[in-house]
Amino acid sequence: MHEVDGTGSGSGSGSGSGSGGVDPERLWLRSGRPRRGRPPAFSREQVTAAAVALADAEGLDAVTMRQVASRVGAGVMSLYSYVPDKETLLELMVDHVSAELPAGEPLTGDWRADLKAMAHAQRALMLRHTWLPAALTARRSPGPHTLAFLEHALVALRPTGLDGGARMEVFSLLTGFVSGHVAHEAAQAAVAHAPDRAAAEARYLAAVAAEGRHPELAKVLAAPSGPLDPDATFARLLDRMVDGLDAV
Repeated sequence: MHEVDGTGSGSGSGSGSGSGGVDPERLWLRSGRPRRGRPPAFSREQVTAAAVALADAEGLDAVTMRQVASRVGAGVMSLYSYVPDKETLLELMVDHVSAELPAGEPLTGDWRADLKAMAHAQRALMLRHTWLPAALTARRSPGPHTLAFLEHALVALRPTGLDGGARMEVFSLLTGFVSGHVAHEAAQAAVAHAPDRAAAEARYLAAVAAEGRHPELAKVLAAPSGPLDPDATFARLLDRMVDGLDAV
């Protein structure tokens, strides 16, 4: 799910200190179970699932350590024995939902078709978890589920003949395209549900077109257009992007 550059622990076991960010070795290569003290009342997986449910219901800003602790019925301080900080929690959340991606489905051998199928799966995932594009804006270390999907994409791109670095770039480009498009879809949906704002934007663009300083824009705005079909729009733009890749 991540854009990868070619994208149980005790307290402090998932995060670096200061501005170093999350330590991927400590986060992904060690157990999620607290190392000392009483047997844990919860698992790190349960904490992560609660955070994902909270983000799905109320948005990413609602995900605080206090709110997540309340969801799992834990004290805030005890939550830190599973997840040391919110940045680590976001890493866990992204990889948690990445398990929903089809990393093990058979490939067709047609790299364009396979890449498009992956993009559609990514979009469906991001539409289910609308907070995900925002979570992906920060660089994140790929967890096991993310790596499984990356591996799937790299295998799908083998027929292109591109070297490893170029295949990583294509995967990053694909994920960035899907993430940006879904974020745009969400913004458009928000406008559609605010009639006054939509009407104000239409009046503004009509006034700009009437000034005559943007003739090409005026032609576009004057052209008849039917109702928007988000699925068809995404498929059309995806076709343009993937079919335009130089795989020689």
